[in-house]
Order: sequence, then C-alpha cells, then structure tokens
Amino acid sequence: MANETKVTALIMAGKRSGVLDPLAANAGVAQKCVVPVHGIPMVERVVKQVAACDRVGAIRIVAHEADEIAALPTVAPLLKEGRLTFAEGKFNLVDSVFSGAEGADFPLLITTADNCLVTPEGYAEFIGKCLDADAGAAAGLARKQDVIAADPEGQKKFYEFQDGGFSNCNMYWLGSAKALGAAEIMRHGGQFVKFPSRIIKAFGFMNLIRFRLGNGSKEKLFEQVSKRFGIKLVPIELSDGHYAIDVDNQRTYDVTEKILKRREGDNAAG
Repeated sequence: MANETKVTALIMAGKRSGVLDPLAANAGVAQKCVVPVHGIPMVERVVKQVAACDRVGAIRIVAHEADEIAALPTVAPLLKEGRLTFAEGKFNLVDSVFSGAEGADFPLLITTADNCLVTPEGYAEFIGKCLDADAGAAAGLARKQDVIAADPEGQKKFYEFQDGGFSNCNMYWLGSAKALGAAEIMRHGGQFVKFPSRIIKAFGFMNLIRFRLGNGSKEKLFEQVSKRFGIKLVPIELSDGHYAIDVDNQRTYDVTEKILKRREGDNAAG
C-alpha cells in the first residue's frame, strides 16, 4: 500500500569540479558539505534528519570525496549496518542523480546536503504528498509568505505564478526509473529564477513566456512540462517555509545558523 511505501533517499553531496566553495574555504575544509553549521557538518545534519524519517528506507550519499563524509559520527553507524551507501558524484547534477539511482529501489527522494532546516516531518510530508498524488516526478515548493515568515533574509527571489509566489525546497521525487528522464530538467543547473535561459532549454520557449508573465498556476505549468517529458510531474506545496532555506552562500549560512541556534539553543547539539 502507498502509506507503507519506503523510499530510497539520495543525498546530493557533490562538489563543483576544480572549484573550492567559498564557505568551504572559510571553514578550512575541502568540500562544502562538511562545513559545520552550528557545530555540525551540513551533510551530517541532513543524514540524521533523513534517517529519522519513517518513510525512508535505504540512503545513498552521492559524493566526490566520500571518505571524509564516511567518518562522520552519524554516517559511520549507518554505513556499518548497511542502510547507507555511497555513489560516485559525476561532473554535473543530472549524471550524479543517474549515478545515485543506479540499482536503487524506487521511488527516490532527492535532497541536498545543504538542506539543514528540513526535518523528518518535512521529508515525510513531501513523500506522503507525492504518493497521494501518484506523481511520476515532483518538486517541493514553499509559499513566499511562509518563507518570509521563517526568515525575511532566507530567500531573495521567488517563482511567481498566478496562484502566488513560491520557492524551491531542493526536494525532488522520481517515482520510477522511467522518471529519470525528468532529471534532465536540471541538466544546466536549475536556479531558473537567476538564469531564465535555462527554462528554454528545460521547458521550452512558451513555458518561459508563461513563467515570466505569471500566466497560469504552478499546476498548469507542471502539466505542460509533463506533456513534454511524458510523465506526471507534480508541484508539491509544503507547509513550512523553513524548508526553502538552504545554505547557498554566507547570507543563507548566517540565516540557517541563526535558526538552528533558536531551535537547539546557543550550544551546538547533535
């Protein structure tokens, strides 16, 4: 039954080839995913939250440098018990997803190693809504007002639709191996608000016009994209604006740490 389905979680923890992330450089580490936020490496936070979600079975970390991650206190026991494995990070996001999906049991939940504010309940909400919608593929979104309520500095740009503004939560869903074709949407790196030309490559010119004019609901846009890829692509609206705040740069790092201090207290906690 759908409500008993366990999903495989892919945690994307790769790094840009040949580029040292500024946050990693500031922290004196080799890769962004192990930068501590409120005392705990980002990827370790995400692994802990994913592992605590009762809708998640197997966990795969897609990474270029696995050894440093494998030694983290939350990761090592999961590796030992066999629930967590590593997959090789590739040159780009799409090929990294393909690498992580190879031999995996579907459905797949895809999240990122900098999603420090998503809780087990947030992942469970996303998974449950994807299953209820019978989604072939899906993306998690949070409403603009919810994101601003979480923190006014958390996100600066939003997707504007007829039914309101939304922000991406870096949570994605692939319901079956057939849906892997939808991962091609991210071939050029996503971030469609910053780089509108990527919408043409991913969705087509007319959808760029609709997107830029706010002409239609998010459901209508996803319906059009579904026809393009031949699968049911669904926008999943999530209840908590915190889920749209990830660690992209120093500003969002500071916001995330502030929120975590409020949640966990001034002393870093596991």
